[in-house]
Amino acid sequence: MLQIAIEAALEAGKYLKENVGKIRHIDRKEGQETNLVTEIDKKAEETIIGKIKKSYPDHDFLGEESGSAEIKSEYRWIIDPLDGTVNYTHGLPIFCVSIGLEHKGKIVLGVVYDPSLDELFTAERGKGAWLNKKRIEVSKSTTLIESLVVTGFPYTVNKNPEPDITHFRNFVIEAQAVRRLGSAALDLSYVAAGRFDGFWEGSLNPWDMAAGVLLVTEAGGKWTDYQGSPSNVYNKQMLATNGLIHEQMMVVLKKGMGGK
Repeated sequence: MLQIAIEAALEAGKYLKENVGKIRHIDRKEGQETNLVTEIDKKAEETIIGKIKKSYPDHDFLGEESGSAEIKSEYRWIIDPLDGTVNYTHGLPIFCVSIGLEHKGKIVLGVVYDPSLDELFTAERGKGAWLNKKRIEVSKSTTLIESLVVTGFPYTVNKNPEPDITHFRNFVIEAQAVRRLGSAALDLSYVAAGRFDGFWEGSLNPWDMAAGVLLVTEAGGKWTDYQGSPSNVYNKQMLATNGLIHEQMMVVLKKGMGGK
């Protein structure tokens, strides 16, 4: 299954890279002026699902563009064919393909491929996390003030800026630095690789994080909701860290929610 996921991600990623700057039409998802979708997203998702279906025709799929079919199988592939669409439409080379596999409610496999840097992140439950076939681990930072953290904003932040803007402001003060790349799957992959020390976001979808959360935990990190409770990919609220600064980030998030 991992090999099929890798092949699908590489094929879709190659297609994405070849078509940078060649978008013919951009749509905006209903009610979200900044949430974009292109014919490239749709074709990439078709490529991934088609590839997997050849080997596993009875499995279920949840894709960002195609949605979800009726649940019939114990296995469900959760797919984001182009995470970072806004970046992609502007020619900014920060985007990726994300493929996760859920088995009986647990993520058991994750692949994130960045075609711009040719970086392939992979993980299987219980077998560690890898970048281009080399084992990766989370960082060793123990304090927030020496940590580089990352976040993302929901597409509605221009209409409903709170509490996201407050969280951002608070982390700018408390952390060494804050980044916002525009791709949650890459944010999580970078936490797994030790490039970022922590990531938070409050409005995610399953396809944004299905592969990435497994990468983080298999690399030795921690993943919960903002309150520190065990989470799942259907919970929009996400805190993922190296584990060492997790409690410190929870304190900052609590402050941004008025102490709740």
